Amino acid sequence: MEAYLVNLPKILDPRGNLSFIEEQNHVPFTIARTYWIYDVPGGEFRGSHALKETEEFIVALSGSFDVVFHDGKKERKISLNRSYYGVYLPKLTWRKLENFSTNSLAMILASTNYNENDYIRDFEQFLTIKK
Repeated sequence: MEAYLVNLPKILDPRGNLSFIEEQNHVPFTIARTYWIYDVPGGEFRGSHALKETEEFIVALSGSFDVVFHDGKKERKISLNRSYYGVYLPKLTWRKLENFSTNSLAMILASTNYNENDYIRDFEQFLTIKK
């Protein structure tokens, strides 16, 4: 399975808009963990790893940032700047979040609980595993 952009439901209302995410509908997995990244200093990045078993779904709840990902053959980048779009990343996808705007908030939904042994932190090792 490849990474892809998901257009989330957007309910417009003069009092404020609403969007939502449903597991097994907008994300193709059961959500085991939710975490968020915030207060990223200018010029810094997050991620720069792959996950052996974990699928993730990333949304920019506020502000903007770029999701750079690699499937072992090619690199792509998707800029997230609206809370009604998200990026699905399957397991064994190298990812890095960069170019964070001021006051950005990244929310990540994950298919597994945290496990340090699930991480591949060396890009060359990742490429070897993908072959």
